[in-house]
Amino acid sequence: MNTEKSTYLNIEIESATTNHSLQSFHSIYKIHKRKYIKKWIIGLIVFCVIVLFLPWTQNIRTKGKITTLRQEARPQQLNTILPGKIVKWYVKEGDMVKQGDTILQLGEVKVDYFDPQLLNRTQQQITAKKQSIQAYLEKAATADKQAAALKKGLQLKLASFDNKIAQQQLKIVSDSMDVLAAVNDVNIYKRQIEAARLMLDSGVISLTDFEKRKANYQNAIAKKTSAENKFLQNKQELLNLKIEKNSAIQDYTDKISKAEGDKFAALSQVASTNAEVSKLENIYTNYDIRNQLYYITAPQSGQITKAKKAGLDEIVKEGDMIVEIVPDFSNYAVEMYVSPTDIPLISKGQEVAIIFDGFPAIVFSGWPQSTYGTFTGRVSAIENNINTSGNYRVLIAPDTTKKPWPKQLKLGGGAKCIALLKNVPVYYELWRTINGFPPEYYSAENNFEKISKK
Repeated sequence: MNTEKSTYLNIEIESATTNHSLQSFHSIYKIHKRKYIKKWIIGLIVFCVIVLFLPWTQNIRTKGKITTLRQEARPQQLNTILPGKIVKWYVKEGDMVKQGDTILQLGEVKVDYFDPQLLNRTQQQITAKKQSIQAYLEKAATADKQAAALKKGLQLKLASFDNKIAQQQLKIVSDSMDVLAAVNDVNIYKRQIEAARLMLDSGVISLTDFEKRKANYQNAIAKKTSAENKFLQNKQELLNLKIEKNSAIQDYTDKISKAEGDKFAALSQVASTNAEVSKLENIYTNYDIRNQLYYITAPQSGQITKAKKAGLDEIVKEGDMIVEIVPDFSNYAVEMYVSPTDIPLISKGQEVAIIFDGFPAIVFSGWPQSTYGTFTGRVSAIENNINTSGNYRVLIAPDTTKKPWPKQLKLGGGAKCIALLKNVPVYYELWRTINGFPPEYYSAENNFEKISKK
């Protein structure tokens, strides 16, 4: 009985061991397991074929950094116009300033401007010159009055001479009539004495009568001579009057010329002094502006950075950089650098996907619609000259029709740019990449000027 039980148990143990071995064998070699690898391969092939026909957006990937489109919104150096020494700082690095705030005060280092009363003394010189101008003007006015009085005196003098000359001419006319009368008397008495001589010879008249007629003839000759002398004297007097008139004209002309010369000399002094006043006023204005330039102010609002000078009484030269101001400006842009082989594919208004440093993003290179965390921009300008690194600089402005750019952006921050090009099938992109062909030429259809005006 026991023997049979033991035999039965051995048979069952052997049977169990055999079944367990078979199960292990089947489990290891999977003889009876259904195989799905063929279906997976076929499905994968079908999937790949479908993917090859999906659209793929060609793109150009490059690096860039944050900047602005406006030059005045970029970091600028604050330079000194005058040489001087630092007297006082009003700000420190990192401070925010507004336009017109005082940055620092400079002191004078040139000997020509040490005088603290320089402006007052220059103003006194200007006042003195203006007073001299007034004196010269009065002198010119006095000379003008003198010239006018002399001209009037000349007119009166000439009128007096003209009257005398007219009177003398009338005397000459009267004397000429007297001479003619005397000549007639001489002729008459001459005829009478000739007749009397004949009558005396004939005995008609006595010697006494002849002597009387002879005396009358002699008297007529004397009167004629006297009349002629008077006539010649009056003519000489007329000539003397004319000479005196010309002399008076010359005398008054000299006096008038001297008065007018004094007038024009005074006016010349006025013009010269006016030039000196203008020069002094220019110097005064320069001094005044120079005094204002001792205080360097902020040209625009922003943050103070990169102070190049530190200590008090430190000397700065003309044109030296004092600090750098980063303007308080939020309208940022991105500048990216494109290689010469890709620059023909970039056009104004073209869409660019941007990944800013510090802002996580999930990017699917060929499917921009499926990316997450990128920001959109448009090409605003393309520079025509190549930079020292051998690339072209392209400026990208925000696309106001899409998601706004983060407010936390800072100038100089990094950015990765993906310039979106033409949509092509995946198989074409693979074929182009394998053969090393460039992307398809693409011209942006969006009107960026209308978008930027918004």
